[in-house]
Amino acid sequence: MTDTSLRSVTVERTSTGHYVATNARGGTVSFGTGAEGDTEFSPVELLLAALGGCTAVDVDLATGRHAEPTAFTVAVQGTKTEDELGNRLTGLAVTFHVTFPDGEGAERARAILPRAVKASHDRLCTVSRTVETGTPVTATIAQA
Repeated sequence: MTDTSLRSVTVERTSTGHYVATNARGGTVSFGTGAEGDTEFSPVELLLAALGGCTAVDVDLATGRHAEPTAFTVAVQGTKTEDELGNRLTGLAVTFHVTFPDGEGAERARAILPRAVKASHDRLCTVSRTVETGTPVTATIAQA
């Protein structure tokens, strides 16, 4: 029996400071250290993208049933902090910029937008829920 709730990716080094993450379905995303001159996302930027992407999917599915947005952007930011707790992000903020055309369906989409954002933040978005509740991370070395 397969555990359908398990999520996983594999990260492989492609060269110094450059990596490729592969998911179980074969999708890939390249990333790097975020060094000056690199255009690849850094791991921190991927975390911000995951926060924005997770909640964007929730909100888009809820509002998109009623109207196709004319604009849909999610801005995500945080401040890198180095203190006695170690390196981390603080002040995480997710801001939606969504507009809908005129029409009855669009009125419904606009009306449910605040509820959809709240539902995503409060219970649906796995990424932000994990960050907010705090989940221990274990690191091990597999023996060859």
